[in-house]
Amino acid sequence: MGLSIAIISIAKLLLLLCVVGVLLLRKGLPPEGAPLTRTFTLPAVLAVLLVFVLSLFWTVAPLQEAAGSLAKYGKLLIILAMMALIRDQREAICALAAFSLTQLLVVVSSWMLFADMPVAWASSRTTVSHYTVFSGYLDQGIMSAVFAALCWHLRGLAPGRHGPRIAVAVAILSLANVFFVMIGRSGQLVGVALLSLAIMWQLPKKYRVIVAVLPFLLVAALFVSSPAMRERLTLVKTEVQNYSAKQDSSSSSGVRLAFWHRAAQVIAQRPLAGAGVGSWSTEYDRLERQANPQHKNINPGSNPHQEYLLWGVQLGVPGLLLIAAFMLSVLRDSMRMEAPHARALQSTLVALAVACLFNSTLYDGLIGDFFCVLIGLLLALGLSKPATPLPSEAAT
Repeated sequence: MGLSIAIISIAKLLLLLCVVGVLLLRKGLPPEGAPLTRTFTLPAVLAVLLVFVLSLFWTVAPLQEAAGSLAKYGKLLIILAMMALIRDQREAICALAAFSLTQLLVVVSSWMLFADMPVAWASSRTTVSHYTVFSGYLDQGIMSAVFAALCWHLRGLAPGRHGPRIAVAVAILSLANVFFVMIGRSGQLVGVALLSLAIMWQLPKKYRVIVAVLPFLLVAALFVSSPAMRERLTLVKTEVQNYSAKQDSSSSSGVRLAFWHRAAQVIAQRPLAGAGVGSWSTEYDRLERQANPQHKNINPGSNPHQEYLLWGVQLGVPGLLLIAAFMLSVLRDSMRMEAPHARALQSTLVALAVACLFNSTLYDGLIGDFFCVLIGLLLALGLSKPATPLPSEAAT
């Protein structure tokens, strides 16, 4: 859930201290848990963090900004922490159930706000206007779309005779919230991508080629049926046209296009090693000041609203290869899992890849933590062994 950044930061620190303490006391990784040392994800995460640390030697950013940016990418350690702490598949299921209950609270609360019902725990600044609960509509839309995919693919884990049906109903409720209540375009595109994947996996293999056109058909259907999505997609067209004609960067799309243009310039100027960790604000201000000496500096620690370009600015072309290698490593580990677990993780990975096209998803606090926790949980679930029954349980 999108709780206070301070609470999340303290929780992450306690989590990492817990990992260190448990590993020291237990003297190793859990034998039934995910084989962390034999995963592709472990070296990928460590390589990412190592390269960012090394870039401190050539970064153009002030040390405080560089250190702050480095700390933000430290959240990738949460993925490893989940696998190190969870001892078997039963614990992974319990942790995933707790995670799912918090997301269900968000979805149900959003529908309650939409129905004009009081929600005392809603603390978002856009609670009334955009039916958000704890975070902004951008983060909440993406998280709810991923939660819908999670409920669908892991419906077999839901307890009780009617558990799978309830999970499917929750998936539909979450996806409907994204398409018909939320106004976040990133969440809607993630929802379309994950729905397309789910449909493709349900089709016989000879018909799966339809996935190439399925997203366009879904967008067309939602454009007709969803006023929220129709309004937001029409707004994108207007904002892009205004930026092309008048260089108007005051809109959401205009800001992104302006930032992306500057980010591409930085990468072209520093293709081999980038400008170093935390350098985006410094480099953007430099380029803007060349075009307009009266330019006022943007906020330190800001980002270009595109994760791939952000890595390219900081680490050059190797940074683009590094983020691709990280995602491919998680994908490679998912190939060793049972189909439902693999599809849940692969859907999460696709959601991350799509979200990174329009936002600095891993760099951002709330949504980045969401993805790191969920990827870690799903890796632990899919790679762990079933719990060893107690002697009394085995006897019965």
